[in-house]
Amino acid sequence: MGGTKDITGTPCWPDYAGSGGGLVNLDFVRFLEQGLGDDPQDPNDPSSPRNVLNSTYFEPPFRVAREREEILVSEILKTKIGDHNYPGDSAPSPNWPRVAPGQWGIVNAFSPKYCDLSAFAEIEPRPDVLWVRGADDRTVSDTSAADFAYLGKIGIVPDWPGEAVYPPQPMVSQIRALLEKYAAGGGSYREEIFADCGHTPHIEKPDAFGRLLIEFLP
Repeated sequence: MGGTKDITGTPCWPDYAGSGGGLVNLDFVRFLEQGLGDDPQDPNDPSSPRNVLNSTYFEPPFRVAREREEILVSEILKTKIGDHNYPGDSAPSPNWPRVAPGQWGIVNAFSPKYCDLSAFAEIEPRPDVLWVRGADDRTVSDTSAADFAYLGKIGIVPDWPGEAVYPPQPMVSQIRALLEKYAAGGGSYREEIFADCGHTPHIEKPDAFGRLLIEFLP
């Protein structure tokens, strides 16, 4: 996630600036450090774990029952914070947005500097693939709210260098391109899109997701 600009995952910069642990919302990290699910002074703080859960993972106005929400928030608060955990370390960069991946931690682990899934297209044997996603996913998206390029394009992150240099990462298109390559080599995949659904179809649409999964399994 972050730092690439086409369906094959070409890096925008050689150092993969725009991905990794330095791009995480530090206000969210501070909530985790303090073990707080909410801001006692401002329950509407968008960086609180509860509000991130309900506005980023889920497609509003969906919410789970309060008892279950408390369980999910408490699980988020178990996250270990630090350079070797979440979010990981970072490195300065001369390239926009001036931060590149570090060497350690969770968010660096899925920076394209280290995480290259292109070999999936060549695996043997080739099991059938079921790809289920929410139509309104704000995290894995061609216009992702987690992508600094998209945030730069809409004016939230300053000094964006423009489409030619650093376009929004086409995340969904990249996944589909990889699966098309997988299918061209003899595999097969099926893409199912749930309307009115965010990042968690298994939570937001559990009955439909369960039926789909059971039908798919041999």
